[in-house]
Amino acid sequence: MLLGAHISVLGGLSNAPERGRDLTCDCMQIFSKNQMQWKAKPVDLEEAEKFIENSREFKISETVVHDSYLINLGSPDKAMLKQSREAFLDEMVRARHLGVRYLIFHPGAHMGAGEQAGLKRVADSMNWVRKEFGSGGVQLVLEITAGQGTLLGNSFEQLKRIIDQLEDQKNVGVCFDTCHAYAAGYDIKTKSGYARTFDLFDDVLGIEYLKAMHLNDSKGKQGSHLDRHEQIGRGFIGTEGFRNFITDPRWDNIPMVLETPAGDKMYKQELKLLRSLAKKR
Repeated sequence: MLLGAHISVLGGLSNAPERGRDLTCDCMQIFSKNQMQWKAKPVDLEEAEKFIENSREFKISETVVHDSYLINLGSPDKAMLKQSREAFLDEMVRARHLGVRYLIFHPGAHMGAGEQAGLKRVADSMNWVRKEFGSGGVQLVLEITAGQGTLLGNSFEQLKRIIDQLEDQKNVGVCFDTCHAYAAGYDIKTKSGYARTFDLFDDVLGIEYLKAMHLNDSKGKQGSHLDRHEQIGRGFIGTEGFRNFITDPRWDNIPMVLETPAGDKMYKQELKLLRSLAKKR
């Protein structure tokens, strides 16, 4: 079982592995640059090598990168779409330098252009980026969303429609965010609902596409479409809902990271809680 959290890269990327280990992480997620800025200096190759070395030293078995929140691969605005694609390509290059295999991202928003057009634009963007980057090296991992506003990717079917339009379907996957999925309407709280949810995931997408998870409780009710994370056990999913995930052997080698509101102040406590659930397998 690989449990971790979203870790700050304050002071340099190479500081993140030690910070993650101090919080008892087995794996971690990072931003490779400021997530609220378009531009960033290229990754320093010496810093990248030190990051890789420190990951080994502090026993961080896997790191995933989350892209910038500014990027919208589904934008109907030509200038915004061009900027988003170029920024996303840079994210892939940065991930490659860091030795990271999974780049996690929200599919995007159609901004009023409609679901069908938006999903096609996301797929076209992914095809463009893959062609520019080359095959292999970094896999593109679509994160399920809560479905607020015009956000795309709030159902397995929508994610499937994106993947079906990709020229390279081998280097792609899905990140299952518990808060987003619950807010989108999937019952992962009850044992029976959890079983149905992942049976459906397997039927629609194929369980092999599940590459990573974000473990977040939800401030919103099931189907609320409210993207508001809560501490583990304090939201509507609740501790027993997370027991479903922690006791499922299918996810033993999948990085599962926290993105809960209190961050470093509570990560260690929350990871301890999650690990305690595994003892009752």
